[in-house]
Amino acid sequence: MISNVRAGIVSAAVGCFVALASLPLPAELPDLATIPPDLKTPATIEGKPAPGLRVRQTTPGWEGHAVHHTLCLPVNWQRGVRFPVLVEYAGNGGYSNRFGDVSAGTVEGSNLGYGISGGSNYIWICLPFVAQVGNVKTNTVTWWGDVGETIAYCTNTVNYVCAQFGGDPKAVILCGFSRGAIACNFIGLHDDGIALLWRAFIAHSHYDGVNTNWPYAGADRVSALARLKRLNGRPQFITHEGSTAATEKWLNSSGTTEPITFEAIPFRNHSDQWTLRDIPARRQLRAWLQAQNLP
Repeated sequence: MISNVRAGIVSAAVGCFVALASLPLPAELPDLATIPPDLKTPATIEGKPAPGLRVRQTTPGWEGHAVHHTLCLPVNWQRGVRFPVLVEYAGNGGYSNRFGDVSAGTVEGSNLGYGISGGSNYIWICLPFVAQVGNVKTNTVTWWGDVGETIAYCTNTVNYVCAQFGGDPKAVILCGFSRGAIACNFIGLHDDGIALLWRAFIAHSHYDGVNTNWPYAGADRVSALARLKRLNGRPQFITHEGSTAATEKWLNSSGTTEPITFEAIPFRNHSDQWTLRDIPARRQLRAWLQAQNLP
């Protein structure tokens, strides 16, 4: 089932295209700067994990390399208690636009998951795309790096955080912005092994299979559809600045009947910082997440 959420009104259709109300072009939409944030993403620090802190870590097995992720335990974290896990991928680095939006492509620069959780109730991990530079494995700020190494770092890190910090392996949610939104399927559903990790998905601004001209192998729709089939009934919440029409059109044409919800973000910005603001779209997203009945 594919659902559309607009100003609290939900319309649903199965296997057919859902017509959307016309939306202004991005340049005509308001800027996020007109809404003051009510959350501030914690800075990344060196040190031991603790409630409310966001720390830099390297997963065992990658010691001696430059690859790393960030881990943020919720303020209400307690040892021995299980928490759902938000796993986030960043957008491409080197991005800027005329509205002042920028993306560094780093794990430290990500905001989506913190805004979703508000810093409570969820463990939040920001994962890297891993590249091999000579003999050193390192984070790459554009595209996928070595896909196999990226997948290995992802699966090992999720398992490590669940084992060491009380993450619930039955309640792991994959989310991402821009490149990271595409990664929800391109990485998260890349093969049958990694696809088993996830309970649900949140993709903001771009989606695997919509643009077939991205500069990497597997951007075509035949490959994207093969990945989409690994969704296997799990829900996705898909957002985009201005309109989600392009993604809706692709998914309706694909014949998928997966439980997918769409939410247009009524701002012009290509940014993950809308979740740091108390706006209806964030409320809808949080309500959707609660409705997944995570353990």
